[in-house]
Parts: sequence; structure tokens; C-alpha cells
Amino acid sequence: MPEPQQKVVSKKGSKKAVTKNPGKKDKKRRKTRKESYSIYVYKVMKQVHPDTGISSKAMGIMNSFVNDIFERIRSTITSREIQTAVRLLLPGELAKHAVSEGTKAVTKYTSSK
Repeated sequence: MPEPQQKVVSKKGSKKAVTKNPGKKDKKRRKTRKESYSIYVYKVMKQVHPDTGISSKAMGIMNSFVNDIFERIRSTITSREIQTAVRLLLPGELAKHAVSEGTKAVTKYTSSK
């Protein structure tokens, strides 16, 4: 025989009985992370103008601006330029490994096209 649903009635005698389903559990949803450059824009702004603030609307505009500039740079930069930057920024053996892994990734990408 199936189990009857539990009825919960308030003390003041409400007109509607609330049914509770004991089998279901509430699952919390995780918020998807939205990446932005807001903290970096804020830090740079405080270095340049320590006494100045910024509104959330202006921060949204700055975030869009940075994303737009990065999109433009991405379309003009080549793998060779990235390789040179990696050699300049990373020390010794780490640079060699990074360049080799990068070259491998670029080769795999171009062969799949």
C-alpha cells in the first residue's frame, strides 16, 4: 500500500491544507561564475587616483572595453609572438617546457582544421 502524504495544518485553522512531499530533497544550485576584470580595473584606478570611486555602470563599461580590446589583440597576435613572450617571461627550463607544449597544441589545432 502506498504511503499517504503528510498534511501540515497551521494552528490558527487555515482554510487550505498544505501537503508536504517527504521524498524530495531541496538541491541548492550553484551560481555560475562570471569572470570580469573589475577587481583589476579597481586596483589600477586606486593606484592612479586613490580618492576616486567608480559606479557599477561605469565598471561594466570598463569591463566591456577591456574585453573588446582583448578580442582585437587576439585576432592580430600570432603564435610566434606568444612564444617570444613566453621565453621572455618564464625562466629557463619552464620556458622550454611551455614553448614545447604550446607548439604541440598549435600543431594539433592546425592539423584538426
